[in-house]
Amino acid sequence: MTDNAESNCIESFKNTMKGSVENMEKKAYLLLENGDVYEGCSFGAEKEVVGELVFTTAMTGYLETLTDPSYYGQIVCQTFPLIGNYGVIPEDFESKKPALTAYVVREYCEKPSNFRCSGVLDDYLREQGIPGISGIDTRCLTKTVREYGVMNASLKYTKPGKEDVEALKAYKVTSAVKSVTSESSSVFSAEDEKYKVVLMDFGAKDNIRRELVKRGCTVTVVPSFTTAEEIKAMSPDGIMLSNGPGDPQENQEVIGELKKLAKEKIPTFGICLGHQLLAVSQGAKTEKLKYGHRGANQPVTDTKTGRVYITSQNHGYAVVASTLPENAYESFVNANDGTCEGVTYTDMPAFTVQFHPEACGGPLDTSFLFDRFIKMMQEEKENA
Repeated sequence: MTDNAESNCIESFKNTMKGSVENMEKKAYLLLENGDVYEGCSFGAEKEVVGELVFTTAMTGYLETLTDPSYYGQIVCQTFPLIGNYGVIPEDFESKKPALTAYVVREYCEKPSNFRCSGVLDDYLREQGIPGISGIDTRCLTKTVREYGVMNASLKYTKPGKEDVEALKAYKVTSAVKSVTSESSSVFSAEDEKYKVVLMDFGAKDNIRRELVKRGCTVTVVPSFTTAEEIKAMSPDGIMLSNGPGDPQENQEVIGELKKLAKEKIPTFGICLGHQLLAVSQGAKTEKLKYGHRGANQPVTDTKTGRVYITSQNHGYAVVASTLPENAYESFVNANDGTCEGVTYTDMPAFTVQFHPEACGGPLDTSFLFDRFIKMMQEEKENA
């Protein structure tokens, strides 16, 4: 650890430990829609909230999880038991601020140790207004969600009653993409520009843009409400459709614009929600999964080669493969449950995947897909 980094951590401990200890001694309750109640200790912001309860099996990358916009409206449970051990490292954030509703952990580490550490997790969550609960049996909680499926939950500070359970049933995640998309366009230039890419921001993780920039792409990040005409006017070499939260069917305006863009035959690469939205624009349907795929250890199979890749994923909906149009085929499938994990289009230069090839933290098995996108843009330029 450098002297400066160590000094920052020590100073942060001195300034926040008193408040952290007081907060950690306060009881908190996690109430599930099925009536189960988990008692734990409060950390982060002290705030009563309601959200959709989901779990992630990732063993590393809790900062990336906290700052992934795809968790909008959700209470996130970490199955890995110890969280906060390397503190807060802003360089690892995937967006400017957390979008999740609350955070559930088995054991919260109050004294992190890492040479890059610039603060403690409790302090960060309090600053961001995100409540947390620790001391929860996350293994039992995860088994419950796997059995019953994704359900609503609330974080409270007084023991909940039956009337609180009834109130949970009305909650639904809405306006998700509109809540996390950028308000205006921004440009990220490559030192040696080879291609111009428009990144449609449905709740984009920053590492998607980083992967493009380091491959020589100047990236223009545009809000989700940007029209097909506006994007076409930018004369991009390629279009990137980002990840994002919520039900894809909620975004009918975006789907309409993607339908128009598809006719322009501009090389297109979609990830996660972007994968779903393009499929729906071409006539496919989506379905909500029982408890989704969230974590950094999801196996997917390439339908052409049979090769299996380990991927990072975060989604609660999937494209129904049987509804894909004639101009598309399923390129990847989930090796666990057989759900659609990728689509390649035959009448336009476009392919999409449900998983995250930009994974950070997570496996880098499928980062080659960015190179495939680059090659697609190169071929289009050569044939123009």
